[in-house]
Amino acid sequence: MKDSATRSLLGHARPQAKALIAGAALSALGGVAGLAQPLVAKSFVETLAVDEPVSRQVLLLALLIVGGALTSAFGMYAVERAAESVVLGARRQLISRLPRLRVADLDQRPPGDLISRVTADTTLLREAATNNLVDTLIGSVTLLGMLVLMAWLDVVLFLAVLGVVLAIGACTALVMPRIARASKEAQEALGELGSGLERLLGAIRTVKASGAEQRESTALERSAHGAWQAGLRAARWGAVAGTSSGLVVQLAFLTVLGLGGARVANGSMSVASLIGFLLYLFYLVGPVAQLASGISGLQVGTAAVRRIHEVLELSPEEAEEPAGAGGTAGGRAAAAAEAEPSSAAADQGAGIVFRDVVFRYREDSRPVLDGAGFEISPGGLTAVVGPSGTGKSTLFALLERFYDIDGGSITVDGRDLRDWNPTELRRNIGYVEQDAPVLAGTLRDNLTLAASGASPDELRRVLEQVRLTALVDSLPQGLDTEVGHRGAALSGGQRQRIAIARALLRRPRLLLLDEATSQLDALNESELREVVAEIARTTTVLVIAHRLSTVTGARRILVLEDGRVRAAGTHAELLREGGLYARLAATQTLGPTQPEPATD
Repeated sequence: MKDSATRSLLGHARPQAKALIAGAALSALGGVAGLAQPLVAKSFVETLAVDEPVSRQVLLLALLIVGGALTSAFGMYAVERAAESVVLGARRQLISRLPRLRVADLDQRPPGDLISRVTADTTLLREAATNNLVDTLIGSVTLLGMLVLMAWLDVVLFLAVLGVVLAIGACTALVMPRIARASKEAQEALGELGSGLERLLGAIRTVKASGAEQRESTALERSAHGAWQAGLRAARWGAVAGTSSGLVVQLAFLTVLGLGGARVANGSMSVASLIGFLLYLFYLVGPVAQLASGISGLQVGTAAVRRIHEVLELSPEEAEEPAGAGGTAGGRAAAAAEAEPSSAAADQGAGIVFRDVVFRYREDSRPVLDGAGFEISPGGLTAVVGPSGTGKSTLFALLERFYDIDGGSITVDGRDLRDWNPTELRRNIGYVEQDAPVLAGTLRDNLTLAASGASPDELRRVLEQVRLTALVDSLPQGLDTEVGHRGAALSGGQRQRIAIARALLRRPRLLLLDEATSQLDALNESELREVVAEIARTTTVLVIAHRLSTVTGARRILVLEDGRVRAAGTHAELLREGGLYARLAATQTLGPTQPEPATD
């Protein structure tokens, strides 16, 4: 797992390899300038000792200081630029992948956690894939160079320093896995906090109306405290790793001071060599700290990249080949041709057949649909009724291929649903969800979400159909008025009509309406029923409703109970049969005196 995460980390850095190499080279050049300074200082002391001019050494030392600083600055900018590009690349990958993931996969991950992976984790990746990577490389090279020069100055002192470095390095190596583990726990805790915030802000009105602000705040505080504890663990081990760099220099300094002083005293080492060696020792602080910081950051980065790749490794829907395509170019072309409806089929609704369909949301749960079967011929209005929790909305989710069935079969226009490419399938479907979500943005953005090329005439026609023209005329900027977060500036009925208009603008062959009129008053509901009846002449319309007044004119009504279709027929036929539908009709004060609709 660790090797895989390291490879993934390097994979994110690879597109910016040239910029990183350039930045590392400039930084290394600045490091070389630093390496040369103690040698020039040694020459400066030796020249002073023989009473010769030192202007050459002073000028060279100044050039090394200024030149090293400039090259290091340019190198740092090149690395930072590459770092931002790495973050952009990772975020583009996640942003591109998230909308295309299967609904079943998204159901298992809270939105706040996914947001954390796109924001916080990619920021950690930024440091690891660039700065920490370069720091580790430059620190290693610089440290190696200093050790070589120390060995050249005095082998005995070099061996003493090397022993100290290896001893501290071994202790640091034991700490690094703990840093990685603690960092991963901290990032997961932040994801949980983000999920809690998303939960609170997504239902803030309900929370306030329930007087639950303190309870929700307490739950968030627990999550924040968990993130704090995990962060402390990561900081504690990071502090151990960071302190080791200073400890190396301090212990090495004491060793060199004692051993070097003794060697100068017995004449086996010159004072100038000892000064040069001590200068290298002080310069050792930089590369050792750089190396420790780089390795520690890489541990944090590998934890972040694991979380990022948990999302990237999920298969998007587009990756699925339609059954029988065979993976070949010819097979894919044939499948695409089959998925495109003919002009004749486009002028009529879609035909649907459910055969013994079994579906459960989790493997360990009871089936929501357990042997459901029915057939709907193209065109016309079909209503689905039944008690709450019997699987009505699940039928729609399966038709949209948000989930795949566990048993039986579903066919659309005679083709098994699993043979349809999801994108092509949904192109033929208009779907109005039960809560009729409206996205932040303008009213126009919401209406054209599924039909970006809609003309002004088409927009006007649909707005008139769903009785939204008065709303548009009353808005300060018309269709370009912002509707607020989740349509907060709109009423529930307005949001429902916008969702219906959005679906109609797509000109679907199959229209799915899940409680689409639940927030409309009686007059608007009656008008919308007329619109739906008109659409049903050329489109297959499926309606789910608890208010049975919206489905009495349906060509056919399906009564769903315990995951199965228990009865089917017209309103009048089902009333005569009695049973569940008649009981539901009685509770909805729906009498048998209404005119009987035309039968199939």
